[in-house]
This record gives sequence, structure tokens and C-alpha cells, in this order.
Amino acid sequence: MFPFRLAAGAALALRWGIFREGRFMGKVLDEWIADSQEFIHARLPHLIVIALIAFLLIKLLRVVTNRMVRLAERHGAGSGRVGEVKTLAGVIRATGLATIGAIVGMQFLDALGVNLAPLLASAGVAGVAIGLAAQNIVKDVLNGVIFLVEGQFNVGDQVKLAGLAGTVEAMTLRKTTVRDGDGTLYVIPNSQITTVANLSVGYSLATVNVSVDFSANPDQVQGLLTQIAMEVRNDPAFKDLFVADPQVLGVDSVKGSQLIFPVQFKTLPTKQYGPMREFQRRVRLALEEHHMLPGDPLRVYGAQAGAGQARPHPEEEAAAREPEPVDPTTIKPQETNPFSGE
Repeated sequence: MFPFRLAAGAALALRWGIFREGRFMGKVLDEWIADSQEFIHARLPHLIVIALIAFLLIKLLRVVTNRMVRLAERHGAGSGRVGEVKTLAGVIRATGLATIGAIVGMQFLDALGVNLAPLLASAGVAGVAIGLAAQNIVKDVLNGVIFLVEGQFNVGDQVKLAGLAGTVEAMTLRKTTVRDGDGTLYVIPNSQITTVANLSVGYSLATVNVSVDFSANPDQVQGLLTQIAMEVRNDPAFKDLFVADPQVLGVDSVKGSQLIFPVQFKTLPTKQYGPMREFQRRVRLALEEHHMLPGDPLRVYGAQAGAGQARPHPEEEAAAREPEPVDPTTIKPQETNPFSGE
């Protein structure tokens, strides 16, 4: 109680001397007291309510952002996805805190009698100038938020972005980092990404075009390719990579002396390369074993050739038609002048 008695005594002491009632400073003191009473009676409860609402909003914002991260971790998301969710939660938290702080600050300034019109006008002009100068950065951030919210691609995915292909190594709200097959690292601003081609979602569908010589029996080739594809499908090293059985689509086209047989492999995302290489290796060995020729665009068949009998290569025919070399000592001298014609 001592501090309150001391304050009361100081207030009574101010009523003497220049602060005596009726004098100039006494009137000023009376006006100060009246203003304080009005502030405590009318504005202070309003500010207390605003402070309580701001406190509750900040608590709610933290609960929501923390729950986002916990849900991502609980659902077994990868470390890259959890990192992206944490980034998005941090951005939401920072933006929310800045917005709440700005509103509460303006309310307090207004309660203290500060004219907010010039301040708001200056802030508007500064905002327009900053927006014009940094509009690309704003676009980068907005696109980055959309990528994180929609999950169009994640860290570790193989993608094609802005005409560049590779593996996503890092993502932020402003840029995406992609490394291609030869180790080159690309930094792509998010505003430059208009189309996303994600190669790591769902499944991969690869086609191997097998070229066989025209002399081969198409039905026999189709059966052989189907057998080889199913052997690769059931191989313990590759069977867990397939989503469906391989499909041999038959003769897709005839190009000169070639028969083209497309074979499709449907595998887990980005896992098609191993089965494709093994299939092509086995096709090479099987063609040799069954005495079939691979397709050759330079091999030509003549009408006089029998079934399955190929004509020699054009270069071999040209070499066969070349004349015998002539001994220069046996050439007769010219009887006419090559310049005058006489």
C-alpha cells in the first residue's frame, strides 16, 4: 500500500504552487486528469479486448502450423515432404504474426490519438513502389506457395521444369534447384515454372522398338519377344519393379527390310531402365540363337532374290562393278593437241 500512498501524496502536492486549482498549470493538470479518465473509461477496455483477441489468434496460429507438421510426420511423408511442410508452416506463421501485429499496432496508435491517414498513405505508396520493383520475387513466392500446397513435385522427384530435366534437390518459396544427369545444377525461379512434368508419380511406361529382318516370320518373332519379356517380368531381380505384364504390340511398321515390334514395359516410377536393358540383351542373344537377322535399313531385297535371300549390300555391289586397274605404261599417247584441238 505504500506506493499507492506515495502516489496519492504526490498528486495532492501538485495541487499547491503553480498547479493550484484555478491557475494555468492547474487547469492543464485538470485537463490531463480528465483525458486520463476518458482513456481509462472508454479506450482502455477496447485495447484490452484487442490484446486478448490478438493473443488468442497467435495461439491458434501456432497450434494450426504445428499440427500441419505433425500430420505430415504421422502420415509417413518423406523427409523432403516434411521439410516442405515445415517451410510452408513457417511462412504461414510469420505472415500471420506480421498481420496481427500490424492490426494491433494501428489500433493502439489510434487509441493514443495518432492520425493514421498520413501513415497509411505513406505505407500505400511504399507498398506500390516495392511491389513494382520486386514483382518477380512476389511471383516466385506465390508460385512457391502453390507448389508446396498442391504437392505438384517434391524433393527427390525426377521432373521437367522450364525446359530442363533432372532431379529436384531443393525447394524454397523463391526457387527450385534441379540437377540433371551429367551433374549440372540448375536454379530455376518459381515464376518461370509454368508447366510441371513429374516423372516420379504413379508409374512409368517405356517402349522398346525391336527391329527384325523382313525375312523373319512375324508370328514367330512375336512369340519369341513375348517369351523374353515375360522372362524378364518374372526375373527375381525385376519382378518387384513391374506394375503390369509387358505387352508386345505386334508389327507396328515396315520400313524397307525392317519389321518394327514395339514392346511396352509398365513399371514403378523411374524404374524402367533396368528391365529395358535386360530385355534388349536377351533379344540380341535370342535372335542369334534362332538364326534371325536384326533389321538393317541399308539391306535391300531384289525381285529376283528368293524368299529370305538378301541381295548384297549396295557398297559391295559398287565395289564388285569397279573396273580392273589400268597399267599407265600401256596408254597410247594422244594424237591431238588438247589445247588447239589439232
